[in-house]
Amino acid sequence: MIAPQGLNIQINKGTDFNQDLEMKNPDKTPFNLTGYTGVAKVRKFPEAKVSHDFTVGITSTTGIISLAMTVGVTTSITDGRNYYDVVVTSGLGTVSKVFEGNVMAFPTVSV
Repeated sequence: MIAPQGLNIQINKGTDFNQDLEMKNPDKTPFNLTGYTGVAKVRKFPEAKVSHDFTVGITSTTGIISLAMTVGVTTSITDGRNYYDVVVTSGLGTVSKVFEGNVMAFPTVSV
């Protein structure tokens, strides 16, 4: 598996969140995620006990990992800088961190 890719994201609290992340092989072709499952969480600090789960979807042959959160989840994220990562597990049980970075959570005035 390749080293985790650093990617910062922004979440507007009180709104639905969706973002697609694309995994590629070193030769820039889509990484085949057939048989993989994923998990992703946001925490204020990497060692914080409280976490907020993304819903993770995987489009196997295109290497797309879709992250989503509902309004109810985004509302409860702490304002400001947070941290996230995405971990996938192959059908053979190999566990790999594939994305990591900061989440900037901004309040939404109109909701």
